[in-house]
Amino acid sequence: MKFYNEGNDVYQVKKIKGPIEGIVEVPGSKSITNRALLMASIGIGKAHITGALFSDDSRVFLQCLKDLGFRLDVFEEEKIVDIIGMGGIIPEDNVTINVGAAGTAARFLTAMLGLSAGTYTIECAEQMKKRPMEELFKVLKGLGAEIEFLEEENHLPVKIKGCGLLQDRTYKRDRKDVEVIDIEMDISKSTQYLSALLMVAPALRKDVCIHVASEKKIGSYIKITVSMLKNFGVNIEVNEKEGTYLITGKKKPVVGNYKVEPDLSAACYFYGLAAITRGKVTVRDVHFKSCQGDLEFIETLEVMGCEIKDNPEGIEVSGPLHLHGVDVDMNNCSDQALTLAAIAPFCDSPVCIRNVGHIRGQECDRIEAIVTNLTNLSVYSEVVGDDIFIYPRRDGIAATPTTIYTFNDHRVSMAFAMVGIKVDGIVIDDPLCCSKTFEDYYEVFEELIYPVKKYL
Repeated sequence: MKFYNEGNDVYQVKKIKGPIEGIVEVPGSKSITNRALLMASIGIGKAHITGALFSDDSRVFLQCLKDLGFRLDVFEEEKIVDIIGMGGIIPEDNVTINVGAAGTAARFLTAMLGLSAGTYTIECAEQMKKRPMEELFKVLKGLGAEIEFLEEENHLPVKIKGCGLLQDRTYKRDRKDVEVIDIEMDISKSTQYLSALLMVAPALRKDVCIHVASEKKIGSYIKITVSMLKNFGVNIEVNEKEGTYLITGKKKPVVGNYKVEPDLSAACYFYGLAAITRGKVTVRDVHFKSCQGDLEFIETLEVMGCEIKDNPEGIEVSGPLHLHGVDVDMNNCSDQALTLAAIAPFCDSPVCIRNVGHIRGQECDRIEAIVTNLTNLSVYSEVVGDDIFIYPRRDGIAATPTTIYTFNDHRVSMAFAMVGIKVDGIVIDDPLCCSKTFEDYYEVFEELIYPVKKYL
């Protein structure tokens, strides 16, 4: 029995009895897919990427690479992308690309084009126009790029004339005699700025040293970038304490045959379902050897009372009799702040989500989304600085019709759908915004939950 029909503006979640048990598969990681695509394009040789994610964000990235003239063969049904690396040369030097609402495409491709020898117009969706880009623009202008803001200053869309470093040509700020390019930047609003520059740096044919000036100097997504660069043969030295990143040897990435890991961010919603229903869920091919930072959320579930096993088929999470509250710093796995907020009402004590102020500047103001939806569920929460405190009701969430407002944010949609498994009357507004990263989320959701006929 299906409760979800493609094209619906809302999704009615149906409460179930008993625990959820099963095995699910999730798509490839968006973060890893788009990093692999960028490094393959500026690298050398043919890259054969398997397990790639196909969603709104990754399709946008692929289309931008095609518009820039890169040679790609895309086999969506097989989840394969073949791409010929150009070693830092961008085939088209004067075109317009549209990065849609994809933050990775926006930051990664802006860095590449800002260091190129061409002139480009970068357009985007309304949602992306609101997201922070100032620090990346500042760095690129400091290196000699010329940037014209077509609407709001320090935001997309822009027209950008690259500084020419990518092809190692002479450019307006004469640095032919400079062996090391020194860059200083602040990553407090987004670590994607640093990841973008780290991935493009090997194609500059000069050593690059990036000094992180902000209090935050490392993060889980930066660790993914560094791990992938090393896997692809790039010489990179990282001093996490000092916040320095040195890329030496002028070695361009060689991606070769590369398999994308399943998306841990997507897996965590199903682990959350196990946690709140005393169930048992395995996500196939997700293991603790993963390079993705959302492993920290699984460790948090263990602190909350869940049993965790890394079996050959994948990590298995079993929910406890009583799910405990927790006080946790989620700065390095902040995509899961929404997931923890959605399961917090079912805990036996308060939940504190700390150090997540930067999620105000993501697809939506995610702190506002959390507070708004919890308030609509009659669950009290408060925000103190960059921390969110959630206080579960002793009598549980009232079974009254409640609409979850997604704010056009895929993670709000997927996280708060979990609430409806335990509470009657939950409706998800604009469910299809999940297509940004997981377009068949609700199909997988239903296949796990409803075939066992536990509906009331």
